[in-house]
Amino acid sequence: MGDDRWSWWVTTVGRHAFPNPPSLPCTYLTTRIARMLTVHHLDNSRSLRVLWMLEELGLAYELKQYARDAKTMLAPPELRQVHGLGKAPVLQDGTRVLAESGAILDYLADSYDSERVLSPAPLPAASDERMAYRYWLHYAEGSAMPPMLLTLVMSRIRNAPMPFFAKPIARAIADKAEKGFVGPQRRLHLDWMEQRLVETPWFAGKRFTAADIQMSFPIQAAASRGDGLADKPALRGFLQRIEQRPGYQRAVARGGSLQALSGR
Repeated sequence: MGDDRWSWWVTTVGRHAFPNPPSLPCTYLTTRIARMLTVHHLDNSRSLRVLWMLEELGLAYELKQYARDAKTMLAPPELRQVHGLGKAPVLQDGTRVLAESGAILDYLADSYDSERVLSPAPLPAASDERMAYRYWLHYAEGSAMPPMLLTLVMSRIRNAPMPFFAKPIARAIADKAEKGFVGPQRRLHLDWMEQRLVETPWFAGKRFTAADIQMSFPIQAAASRGDGLADKPALRGFLQRIEQRPGYQRAVARGGSLQALSGR
């Protein structure tokens, strides 16, 4: 048990609930201390958002890093021992194992953000901030990421090694998909995100929340793919602001920067 984890317990839990933490029964302290958070993090991946959330909340955690396969860029098979899908991020909190970035951020907000620094209060459930927070938290992976992923796939098809006679065919297929579907969808979603940040400084409203952490990856991916963010000043400003946050910088220092977004 590291000193930083004990310090977090004293300042975050003990200070609010118990004025004299050392007088607590040893069984309670043992149970509490045993619930060390563990993050299974894949290099150059969206799991950086979980590290960032933990850093913003000031929570201590154990970091287990996994390297991508140099040829396939896929996660190593060891991750299947943690979660059946073999993907990251995975968060372990005691005996509980959680996957999916949005679900993990939601769990951390409900379990550890008692002051609601990064998330709206659960009630009223239909408040403007709560509704916007919920929407953008799920929109990031449900709607924003598919066009970014397809852009990456088309780029890899276009540049993949193959027999010379197949290259024109593969490139023609990729170019047609980019022009007819992928490109228009990417621009549609970037316009939608840009409009939101023109209207309000952060995705859930006036303040920074976990929804902004979740939205960071699609925007960072868009910045390195297709036409980039050349005509999206609000989105470029968003990236500049989040990258200046100390919590984000600490997450990058521990988990590494995002260097494999473009697929080029």
